[in-house]
Amino acid sequence: MSSQGDKEPVYRDCVKQCVRTNCTGARLNGFLSAQPQYMALTGWTCRDDCRYQCMWTTVGLYQAEGYRVPQFHGKWPFARFLCFEEPASALASLLNGLACLLMLLRYRSTVPRQSPMYHTINAFSLVSLNAWFWSTVFHTRDTYLTEKMDYFCATAVILYSIYLCCVRTLGLKRPGVSSMVGALLILVFTSHVSYLTFVSFDYGYNMAANATIGMVNLLWWLCWCWQNRRTLPYWWKCGLVVMLLHGLALLELLDFPPLLWVLDAHAVWHLSTIPVHFLFYSFLIDDSLYLLNTEKLGVKVE
Repeated sequence: MSSQGDKEPVYRDCVKQCVRTNCTGARLNGFLSAQPQYMALTGWTCRDDCRYQCMWTTVGLYQAEGYRVPQFHGKWPFARFLCFEEPASALASLLNGLACLLMLLRYRSTVPRQSPMYHTINAFSLVSLNAWFWSTVFHTRDTYLTEKMDYFCATAVILYSIYLCCVRTLGLKRPGVSSMVGALLILVFTSHVSYLTFVSFDYGYNMAANATIGMVNLLWWLCWCWQNRRTLPYWWKCGLVVMLLHGLALLELLDFPPLLWVLDAHAVWHLSTIPVHFLFYSFLIDDSLYLLNTEKLGVKVE
């Protein structure tokens, strides 16, 4: 994706000159021999380094003329830390993954395997962990592959959350319904990924698609919470989680240049979701134990 900064002639000329001077022959060998191992392992090339240096040259010119800081290749300029392209977002993604892993382990140690939702929740946790892994990788190093994996895995989490909701609200009494919904969601995911991969990687479409399925997820969970507000004392945890997740996503709309060239709206959004994992798994534990007890007593599940 091109942006105002990388369209500037001064930036383009700078990159061309840098590549011509530093990325061929003996200069290239010198760059490779001096490059830290962690930079080489994460795929940073001489051309990438030229783009990074020229980005800051262009930013300096913009600031000197009193203009607003531009974006480059669809992103704000970030101060690279070691091999991390977006240090704050990478750290926030890692912390989200660790929170998810910690609560998954707590769930497994607290809830017996016989609980009706046990395996579905474990699968959801693995899908979430995979998404946070790729989010961390993408914010560490933005490439064609890591960007696609970050976007696709994030979509998979939302779709699986819908499936989780379907199993909890319908599937325990009507397994056939949840199977059909699961097949439909797999078809939706396959179509979504195929379009973005083989037709057009349309950022606007991707955002609209995720917003749509996110709204389905939000409304379905909230309807279930409302229906069970008098019978399940922990219903509010689920309602608060889905409201927080969708409300906090609005932080991305702020879209400001990164503070200290590190902290932008996307990083703030990821940092804000870390505590939500603890509340969500608290709900899942309460609900799984409730289902287990009602199953033992032969009580109708709501």
